[in-house]
Parts: sequence; C-alpha cells; structure tokens
Amino acid sequence: MPKRKDYLSWDEYFMGVAVLSSLRSKDPNTQVGACIVNTDHKIVGVGYNGFPIGVDDDEIPWEREGEWLETKYPYVCHAELNAILNAISSSLKGCTLYVGLFPCNECAKAIIQSGIKEVVFLSDKYSEADNTKASKLMFDKTGVAYRQLIPQHGSILLKLS
Repeated sequence: MPKRKDYLSWDEYFMGVAVLSSLRSKDPNTQVGACIVNTDHKIVGVGYNGFPIGVDDDEIPWEREGEWLETKYPYVCHAELNAILNAISSSLKGCTLYVGLFPCNECAKAIIQSGIKEVVFLSDKYSEADNTKASKLMFDKTGVAYRQLIPQHGSILLKLS
C-alpha cells in the first residue's frame, strides 16, 4: 500500500499549531497564535495574545478605542513575545517563528534579539501600517527572512471526540 499523499507539510503543520494556539486568546477582536520551531523541526515555544500572568482579564479592558489606559494596548502581550518568553530552549538562535499575523515592530525587536532567523506568517493585513513597515525594515537590515505561507490545505479539521 502506498503512503498517504494528503499529509500536512512542515509549514502547514507548524502554522496549524500557531492557529490552534490562537484559540486560547480571550481578545474579542483579534486572536493570534505563534509557534517557534528549531532546525530539527521540534517545537520549542508557543504563545497567543493575552494579558501577562497574574493580570486578571476580567478587570482590565479589552477595548480598542478610547483613552490609552482604558484600552487593551498597554496590557496585551502579543503571541510572538509570549512564544519567546514561553520557550523551553535557552537559545532560539536559527529558529523559525510561525505566526498568524505579521509581527509588529515591538515583536520584531524581540524576534531579532532572540536569534530567530525566519518568520512565516499567514496575514499581512496591516502591511501599510508604520509599525509593520518598521518591522520589515529591521528584518531586512538584520537578515531575518520572512515569507507568507500560502497553505495547500484550506482548513485542518480536529476531532476531539
């Protein structure tokens, strides 16, 4: 019997883990997940966007607009940063980060500083925003590769029962 031909590629597999991780986010507007993989195709970190450990997400606002301190923005940790902070490896040098949304400039700095060498993303919906342009400029200047994943499988069905 020949082997299956419709299996997931490594890129789709790891992006699937990132998307699955995004389902943990309590953000009512944007759910993003990230998965860091080393050169041996081993997952070394995952994360999703949410508040820091110990910050009660029922007491801090999830609003997108209003006075800055009354919005989610000063409190949310992005998926990429959480994946870096949650990493089980002491070194992320040479790793690849899979993420649903192209990283902002703050996450780009953490990605660069951690030694991650490639970013694979699904969406670049904020490509015209200054913080995304800054991310790409920093990635270009530091040799961090980035590419958009165009999946061969439109969806992945998970059955838990």
